[in-house]
Amino acid sequence: MSGRPSVLLVTDLGYQARGRRYCDEDIFLSSRLREDFDTALCHPLDAAALMDGFDLVVVRNSGPVLHYQQAYQAFRGAAGARGTRVYNPLNGRGDMAGKQYLLDLTAAGYPVIPTVDRLADLDRLPDADEYAVKPKAGADSAGLHFVPRGELAGLDLGSGDLLVQPRIDFRYEVSFYFVDDTFQYALNAPDPDRRWVLEPYRPSGDDLDFARRFIDWNTLDHGIQRVDACRTREGGLLLVELEDLNPYLSLDRVGGPAADAFVAAVTASLHRFLARWPDGSGRRIGA
Repeated sequence: MSGRPSVLLVTDLGYQARGRRYCDEDIFLSSRLREDFDTALCHPLDAAALMDGFDLVVVRNSGPVLHYQQAYQAFRGAAGARGTRVYNPLNGRGDMAGKQYLLDLTAAGYPVIPTVDRLADLDRLPDADEYAVKPKAGADSAGLHFVPRGELAGLDLGSGDLLVQPRIDFRYEVSFYFVDDTFQYALNAPDPDRRWVLEPYRPSGDDLDFARRFIDWNTLDHGIQRVDACRTREGGLLLVELEDLNPYLSLDRVGGPAADAFVAAVTASLHRFLARWPDGSGRRIGA
């Protein structure tokens, strides 16, 4: 035994994401985490079977939960029953719990793309040429399609599994990356048709206030979060997604010093997280 904390990093190295190399990012991140932790990688379908042998499970680029919904729910249930330390903690209210948060934030008046899930509420959406229809459990555009307004009444919304939003004519998308509640960096996609061709972005104070509203709303004490937003033609920002399960980090787009700073922030966060969870003997992990 090395005496160092052990980490099981959950990732799908074979997942084919459009415009991104998930495997490269997690190979890089795991290589850096090994400086502080005994680190192993596993596929999300194997996490529940392997997690008891590690001090901490870190969920990273594990792919859309929609592709393995039952296994994911089983993992969450087992982790909760066993008291497994999972990072991000599984009490997040963003994408890790599905996209109900888009409905909740819409109802609460937050600056979010207006979202409904019932035919009776369609009149609450602003007029648009097209509307986005997506599964509540979706991610990475899985199941997303667009319909004209005239076809909205024909949607099967009775199950409550689908969301409807107006298709926004935006100028560009921008993502804000946080570790715990601390802002790390921002990236934007200047071309709306090339979502993952990203450039470093220097946010204004108002931009950061916007992003922090959603970080504060989510109330996660520890973890990596990505706030995705779109810049409207009128100049404001609207939330697109609050990624708190396995947000892709685009570390290859931020440059060496920023990537180093991010890894250092994650490493420090993991140590703080472990320090708050003594094991059954009362010993603090890594102490």
